[in-house]
Amino acid sequence: MTKRILLLVLLVLTSSTVLAQYDHQRKKERSSFGSRDGRFETSILLAYQNSVADSSEGGSSIDVNSSVGWGVSFGWNWTAKLNLSYRLLANKPAYAAVIVPEDPADPPQTLTQKMSKYSHQFNLSYNFMKGSFTPFVVGGIGYTKLDSNIASAPPNTSCWWDPWWGYICVGDWKTFSTSKISYNLGVGLRWEINNAVFTRAAYSREFLSLKNGSVNFDTLSVEVGLMF
Repeated sequence: MTKRILLLVLLVLTSSTVLAQYDHQRKKERSSFGSRDGRFETSILLAYQNSVADSSEGGSSIDVNSSVGWGVSFGWNWTAKLNLSYRLLANKPAYAAVIVPEDPADPPQTLTQKMSKYSHQFNLSYNFMKGSFTPFVVGGIGYTKLDSNIASAPPNTSCWWDPWWGYICVGDWKTFSTSKISYNLGVGLRWEINNAVFTRAAYSREFLSLKNGSVNFDTLSVEVGLMF
């Protein structure tokens, strides 16, 4: 995954010269409003998610390890200070869950696995300054999918004869998963390297309500993107 991210960053940087030349005249014409006003942008990012521990009814608990994930963002600068965007964050943190049986005579069980977490966020950012370097605040709403990657039922297996590969069997199974509405708030810094390339760094908190409580994920993200 790291190699793919580095390749994308390299493509972003090498294409910035062409975009900067193409947009040079536009920047001169709109210099009084800032170079990002009325422009679309897209970016890729790396995100470090902090560890989370929570307990619930009957002594059950979960401990989610910290992890590094990836993401993409697509946005539009409504003005030099207001930005509307969609952002996808994905990661696979390892976790340990303590399951408490209904019968008190049965001992608790500990399960270890990696969960799949996908956060879809629709955000509004406010840049405090119109210049190329500015702090900002961001808030938004979306939904988050958590997949335990633990089977919830026996697998369904289908088999057939293939003319090239012979006898083939494929198994599919359902897992314990949930999708919930989530909210996020954050602060960060934005720097426009030139008229085409920008970077952002942000610290944000994602608020997720579950059936028997709530859990908050803290994330530090760094991204690089293009304006067009």
